[in-house]
Amino acid sequence: MRPAAIALVAAACTLAACGSAPPLPARSAVVPDGLDLSGDWQLQPASRDTIRRISEAERRAAGPGESLIPGNSAGSRRRNNDDIQVHVFLEYGSSLRITQTEYGLFISFDRAIVEEYRFGEQRMVRVGPIQAERVSGWESDAYVIMTRDKEGTLLTESYRLENDDKMVRRVRIDGEPGAELDVVQVFDRR
Repeated sequence: MRPAAIALVAAACTLAACGSAPPLPARSAVVPDGLDLSGDWQLQPASRDTIRRISEAERRAAGPGESLIPGNSAGSRRRNNDDIQVHVFLEYGSSLRITQTEYGLFISFDRAIVEEYRFGEQRMVRVGPIQAERVSGWESDAYVIMTRDKEGTLLTESYRLENDDKMVRRVRIDGEPGAELDVVQVFDRR
């Protein structure tokens, strides 16, 4: 191979390495002593507006008359995979059922959608053709889930107890101009 070709390949590899994001930071698989998020939870009336705000952020990310998942378009256009946002991994509802096991959490949103998270997980997750990096686990007294799409947009969710009868969920989306989100939802134990 000629020296110029070697230099060109080396430069391309260097640029590719600089463009990739470092892995998401790992979260602990160790459950804090006595902490159990299990229960049936109802969104407080004061937090009801957060459902609208999450839904609006999702619509902004999809674009007018579009679905976040290719092929599910309500309009005549189809979304390009490069347009896909991390929003497809965001679930929400006014009632939650959380089941905590020795190894993970199961969260049911409005008795319709169930998400499973394994303590200390670091893996790729999928919704249809869309793939993202996910880590989840314990950070102090909160369970934290971080999901990052290929564009680098980061969805961070956290769940923590406030006393034994209230749960606080925070949802943040960073890195997506025009569709960033930061909401705090408070749920009462039913």
